[in-house]
Amino acid sequence: MEKHEQIRLFKERAEAVQTSVTDVTGLQQAFLYAIEVTKNQGGSTIAAPALGPEERSQLAELCRQAEITLLTENIRDHIGKIQTGLTLGDWGVAETATLVLDSTSEDVRIATMLSETHIAVLPRSRIKSDAMELESELSELMRSAPRYLAFISGASRTADIERVLTIGVHGPKELHLLILDEGQEQSSPVHDVQKAKRKPRRR
Repeated sequence: MEKHEQIRLFKERAEAVQTSVTDVTGLQQAFLYAIEVTKNQGGSTIAAPALGPEERSQLAELCRQAEITLLTENIRDHIGKIQTGLTLGDWGVAETATLVLDSTSEDVRIATMLSETHIAVLPRSRIKSDAMELESELSELMRSAPRYLAFISGASRTADIERVLTIGVHGPKELHLLILDEGQEQSSPVHDVQKAKRKPRRR
């Protein structure tokens, strides 16, 4: 499947599961988007773990200007106070509009599961047609076990109680995916951060 067809299918399937999809041309635009969503929802906190030093510094300055509190570590100490979780997605699956996220870090798990809104930046080059296309990447990733991989399709939802659909019971009420046109992937800061995330950890 051609890349433009993957993107079209991804957006189409995302709409079906009430996921907001927006194209961005750089990380600064993504950061400003996250700040705007946070403020529009009446929030004052963004949790953004697993960013590289340069990206963390850039986001910190933008948050300071917007009077937003930025959390980057020890996020457990702020449970119940996180408006927005901001992450860099590892892969996307067009067939199901699924975000694949290495959530081995507890800070990432908390930011994406205990926030009101989850915003993920996903490079368009890392969107695959279906899950089978990720077989080699996931196999390589699991060589450095233990790993915690999250497959996220839409906002948290359940119909356990009298079959009434309820949003946001077990996780964020909203999922926003920002598709990043990062140009040449090898020189992308997102690519560098993702490589660092997947390095085997020393025991």
